[in-house]
Amino acid sequence: QVQLVESGGGLVHTGGSLRLSCAASGSIFSINAMGWYRQAPGKQRDLVATISRGGSTNYADSVKGRFSISRDNAKNMVYLQMNSLKPEDTAVYYCNANGVRTLSSLVLRDYWGQGTQVTVSS
Repeated sequence: QVQLVESGGGLVHTGGSLRLSCAASGSIFSINAMGWYRQAPGKQRDLVATISRGGSTNYADSVKGRFSISRDNAKNMVYLQMNSLKPEDTAVYYCNANGVRTLSSLVLRDYWGQGTQVTVSS
């Protein structure tokens, strides 16, 4: 089994900061890319940021310049530093691991965490 667990969500005021963490566990051989997605009530799940195994990053236009994604390949962890938070950032944030190869299978699969709530009050 492969499990992703997010942490670090919470309630902050506009302009505040939060740092989200995601730990992937299980018999993992490798993970190609990791990322963060978010979903507000009644809306679709959207990409926030991704980072490749080599460190190449990609950000949604709405968060560029405010959020920063990083990862620790040795620990199979990914982080999202969120600064200058706005009410529109309020959502459940989900961690994603893309192209995961386990020790028991050569098949690449994607995994999702359970999500962590981020609420930004005005």
